[in-house]
This record gives sequence, structure tokens and C-alpha cells, in this order.
Amino acid sequence: MPRAIWKGAITFGLVYVPVEVFPATQSERTGFNLLDRRTLDPVGYQQINKRTGKPIQRDDIVRGYEYEKGAYVVISDEEIEAASPESTQTVDLLAFVEAPQVSFLYLDTPYWLAPDKRAGKTYALLRDALAASGKIGIASVVLHSRQHLAALVPAGPALALQTLRWSTEVREFDAEQSLPKRAKAAGVSTHELQMARKLIDDMSTDWNPETYRDTYRDAILELAERKVREGKAHELTHVEAPAPARRSADVVDLSELLKRSLGKRRASDERAPPRKPVSKRARRAA
Repeated sequence: MPRAIWKGAITFGLVYVPVEVFPATQSERTGFNLLDRRTLDPVGYQQINKRTGKPIQRDDIVRGYEYEKGAYVVISDEEIEAASPESTQTVDLLAFVEAPQVSFLYLDTPYWLAPDKRAGKTYALLRDALAASGKIGIASVVLHSRQHLAALVPAGPALALQTLRWSTEVREFDAEQSLPKRAKAAGVSTHELQMARKLIDDMSTDWNPETYRDTYRDAILELAERKVREGKAHELTHVEAPAPARRSADVVDLSELLKRSLGKRRASDERAPPRKPVSKRARRAA
């Protein structure tokens, strides 16, 4: 378990639940450093004046907020600190809502909440009451000097805190008028709709996150390891990329596509051997 990043309490009504906050995710992005190709030395970051192109010193850099195009108001670090939200040690529950009402578009970063030694009873009470209600708590919390809206969610034996985007951070879909109407109004037949539902049913399964892999990251790690083994770590290899297959823009028979998809799915299921679950140890080794 990583170190706690925050210690405080969940509060709602007169109930007070002391908790610790732990990161619930870890990044597995494939990162690259910039190098000088002649010496393989790392390339640093230089701050320059974008108008003159000349380097500038750190002491000459200030923060500015662009209130109009090309017009800035300069704000000091002290002014920013004074305007920052007061750092409290509470997850303030503001309301409880039905879980399906919160769109995936609002989800941001998840954290685990663990009770301290004094809070086992109240932690279990809140977790089990939330799970039985089918609702989630909407809360306010300050993390990393920033105020967040958050959802308190029962997650199996634990409580999770999921920070949420503010409503102003989620863009409206501006092209709604260009979307097709309901399927039948758009010319979809009842038979086509039934086949699409059948395909969805055939592809339905229980959610198991370990089934899915970041194949791009796996390929990059395999490539890097192979080049090291072959003594080619410092060689740039030029590979002729295959031309992407062009797909026809012609409108095709939707019924025929659905029939083919159903047939292909059945054939794939018949050929596929039983799937073995990927162990957590194997995933960590990767």
C-alpha cells in the first residue's frame, strides 16, 4: 500500500469518520526522454521569450492570467496563495444521489479511503448503508491545495473517493442537431434492431479488468528489451510502415453486416480455448 496522501475525516450530519486517503491508481504510460542523437545526452528544457526567442532568467518570470486575447493581469504567488481554498481535513458530504445519475463524463481521479483504528464501526456503518441504498455521496474536499467536488462510493469492502469534474469543465455537445433521430425514425428496421441486440447479448460478459491489456505499452517494452538484447540500444531503426487499409465510404447493407458479425462471433467462440485469468503477479511483472 502506498503512503497516505491525506488524513482527515468524513463528516455528514453529526457523524465523524476518521480516514486516510490513498492513491487508487498508478500510471503505466509509456514515457520517452528527449536526447541529443549525437551523444544520447538528455535534452533539457529552456524557458524563452516567445516573441523575441531569447532565453530568460527564472527571476524574470511571473504568472499572468489572460483575461482578453493577448491581455494579461499579473498575479503574485502570495496573491494566489491568499485566494487558494482553505485546507481542511474533512470530506464534507453535501448530498446523496442515485449512482446512475452521475455521468461517466464527470469522473476524474479515484482514491481509496481507509479508516483509522478508531473508526472501524462508523466506517462499516457508512459503507454498508451506502451500498444498501444504491446511492453515492456527493462531497467537497481540498486535495493538493485545490478544491474538488467528489463522490463517496462503496467499493466492495472499502470506501472510495472519486474526484469529479465541475460542471464548467464538461463541454456541451454542440453538434446535437446533426445526430440521427431514434433508430426507427432513421430507417432502422425492427429486425436490424433485434440483430444488434443479439450481437450485444453475445458479446456481453462480466467486467474483469485483468482481461484487457495496454498492447501499445507491451509492444514498446518488448521492442526496447529486444534492442538491448541484440546490442542495438543506440541504433535508430527505420521501419517501412504499412499503408493503412482504406475502407469504403459506400453505404452498405446494415442487415448483411449484422448477420456477418453474428456469424463471425459464433465461429470465434467455437474456436477459442477456455480463457485463463491473468494473475496479478504476471501483470506486475509486465
